[in-house]
Amino acid sequence: MSNSADSPEGPVRRPIWRPVRLLTAGVFALAGLIFVTSFNTAKGTNLRTDDSLLKLSDLIQERSDRNAALEESTGAVRENVDTLASRDSGSTEAEDAELRRLENAAGTKKVSGKALTVTLDDAPPDATANPGYPEPQPNDLVIHQQDLQAVVNALWKGGASGIRVMDQRLISTSAVRCVGNTLILQGRVYSPPYKITAVGDQGKLQKALADSPAIQNYQLYVQAYGLGWKVDEHGGTTLPGYTGTVDLHYAKPVK
Repeated sequence: MSNSADSPEGPVRRPIWRPVRLLTAGVFALAGLIFVTSFNTAKGTNLRTDDSLLKLSDLIQERSDRNAALEESTGAVRENVDTLASRDSGSTEAEDAELRRLENAAGTKKVSGKALTVTLDDAPPDATANPGYPEPQPNDLVIHQQDLQAVVNALWKGGASGIRVMDQRLISTSAVRCVGNTLILQGRVYSPPYKITAVGDQGKLQKALADSPAIQNYQLYVQAYGLGWKVDEHGGTTLPGYTGTVDLHYAKPVK
């Protein structure tokens, strides 16, 4: 016979997990997972700093410098190859003349003569609209890819025998591209002011610039917001030949 003091008053009830309790437990579990993930990602650093952007900028500059060094090395090797090839090429005078013509057209040989330099620059940081013009938008105050292309196209149309953008000679496959407010040209990165130098008849080059509708439109922004525009003439300038790679990545030569 059992003791009444030791006997349970009734059956022990098993805990019931109500939906609210399940939801609360799930929220706490998810919060814990987020904290752990954030800790592993940050590794004790501040996620709201500009360190990642600075690292990307440094990487871009490092790659740009490396490309410049490789370009210089490639140019030296190509010069040695050309020298060795010219010692005993077995070609005729006519073939040599045709080769020189093609080299000049390809931009791989230096070109000298009278020249002019066009300088494009962003508007001053505190630029405001001149009287009679609407207040500028951010895009009105910076140099765009279309502005650089307009100058290059006008100079080619004016009969330029060679064009250099910043410190690089342009060839037929050169692409003048801008990302944000920086110029990317043949694997290297540049910031304004941008200098474009062309060798040729200065009168024809000046006329081509003045006749370009795209440049005429750019001049409106020069007057309205102070974008930079300057043209300098030079009595004698030598543009070095292009020394970078000439491999085609997408286009294929026509046979």
